Amino acid sequence: MDRIRHYFPDLTPLQDQQLAELDSLYRDWNQKINVISRKDIDNLYLHHVLHSMAIAKMISFKPGAKVLDLGTGGGFPGIPLAIMFPETEFVLIDGIRKKIKVVNEVAEALNLKNVKAFQQRAEERKGAHFDFVVTRAVALLEKLVPWSERLIADKQQHGLPNGLIALKGGRVKEEIAGLPKGSYTEVYPISDFFEEDFFVEKSVVYVQY
Repeated sequence: MDRIRHYFPDLTPLQDQQLAELDSLYRDWNQKINVISRKDIDNLYLHHVLHSMAIAKMISFKPGAKVLDLGTGGGFPGIPLAIMFPETEFVLIDGIRKKIKVVNEVAEALNLKNVKAFQQRAEERKGAHFDFVVTRAVALLEKLVPWSERLIADKQQHGLPNGLIALKGGRVKEEIAGLPKGSYTEVYPISDFFEEDFFVEKSVVYVQY
C-alpha cells in the first residue's frame, strides 16, 4: 500500500481503507478459487492493483460515466478503478463464472455500490453503451476493437473521446499495426507514471472509434 499512497497521495480515507483491504480479500478468495497465480499473490499491489491504476493516471472518469471492464478476470482493472472513481458506474464481465463470483464478493465486501459484475463474453453483451471499455491481458487489439466498438456510446462527456483503453505489454507497435488503416491510437508508457522496473515495457493504449 505504501507504493499506492506514494503515487496517489490524494486518496480519501475510505479509498485508502478499501485499497488496503484488497490484500486480505484476495488472499482469502485465492485459497478457495485461484484467480491470481499463487506465486503472484505477494505481488498483488504492484502487478495487479497499481498496474490497473495506471489508467487513472491518463484519464479521470467523470461522475455518471459508464465504464465496461471486458474480461475482468478477478476484477482488474475494474475494482481498483471503481475505488478511485466512486461516482462512475463500472460493469465487469468475464466468461468464467468462478471469477465473477470473486468479483461480486470483493465488491460487496468493500461496499462498492458502483460495481456490477456478470458472467458474460463481450460478444454476448447487449443493451447499455459505455463511455469507455477497459481491458487488461485479454486479447490482441485487433480482436478487442471489434468486440468493444459496438459497445461505445455516441454521447461524449470527457475531454478524451469515448473509446477503448487497454493495458498492454511490450509488443504495442505490432498490435497497433494490425488495426484497420486509419485507426486512431495513443500510447502512454506506464514508466512515465510509475518508476518500478515491472512497468518498463508496459503501456496504456487508447483507441478512438
